[in-house]
Amino acid sequence: MEPGNNTRVSEFLLLGFSEEPELQPLIFGLFLSMYLVTVLGNLLIILAIISDSHLHTPMYFFLSNLSFVDICFTSTTIPKMLLNIQTQSKAITYEVCITQMYFFLVFVELDNFLLGVMAYDRFVAICYPLHYTAIMNPRLCGLLVLVCWILSVLHALLQSLMVLRLSFCRDIEIPHFFCELNQVVQLACFDNLLNDIVMNFALVLLATCPLAGILYSYSKIVFSIRAISSAQDKYKAFSTCASHLSVVSLFYCTGLGVYLSSAVSHSSRSSATASVMYTVVTPMLNPFIYSLRNKDVKRALLRLLGGKV
Repeated sequence: MEPGNNTRVSEFLLLGFSEEPELQPLIFGLFLSMYLVTVLGNLLIILAIISDSHLHTPMYFFLSNLSFVDICFTSTTIPKMLLNIQTQSKAITYEVCITQMYFFLVFVELDNFLLGVMAYDRFVAICYPLHYTAIMNPRLCGLLVLVCWILSVLHALLQSLMVLRLSFCRDIEIPHFFCELNQVVQLACFDNLLNDIVMNFALVLLATCPLAGILYSYSKIVFSIRAISSAQDKYKAFSTCASHLSVVSLFYCTGLGVYLSSAVSHSSRSSATASVMYTVVTPMLNPFIYSLRNKDVKRALLRLLGGKV
């Protein structure tokens, strides 16, 4: 590589989903609608939990944190994309790109860890119901959320610092709608083997540990439910896990789909399209899953909106 090509760039170009001018209003309207639904839906969940004293339990404490993270998650990427479409500009400055990437990593890992913590909460509630209140005390709940934040921030900081050490060539086009870590690293001028090793190691470690915890928790939950003699009690126990299990399946299946699509397909645009599922669609659907499948949340939402219960 010639020395002249090894430069500190001032900006990148986000290519988005399509360069067709006639499709831009459609893309803008679609993503603006999904963003507003995501923010409003998750905000209503948070307000419903705060306003209803019956929901001041560990499960709903974690759910309110998940809803807050989902709002931040989508707010990291979508507003910038909408602004670029509106101003007909694809540019994003180097500093804003690194900042966006950092916060995206923070919130995607927080989602990951919080789902693991929520699985542990269901495990304790079903397998050790008599000791649930003592085990899942406010101090432990707060500590678990704090640990989730610390691990997420440290991981995002590590990945961001690894990117800051890179120099980029004249090709500064990112075939995505936000500064996705892997896409940015691929633009580096020199060999980025170290970044690839760190990125993949962290991905495997931080994704599989919560997932392993979730699988272990639900294996124990299944055995405990099978030991219950009453069919009604079995249904009641399983129903407390149904919403969380749906969100977990949606999050990990869409994430796995993005990973597989990027590994199988050589088209970065197809990877960008697939990533919409876990970056936009999943946070948008979470409030619907919890409100439609959970009578307590539905009742709190009706009270919040002034409806009769």
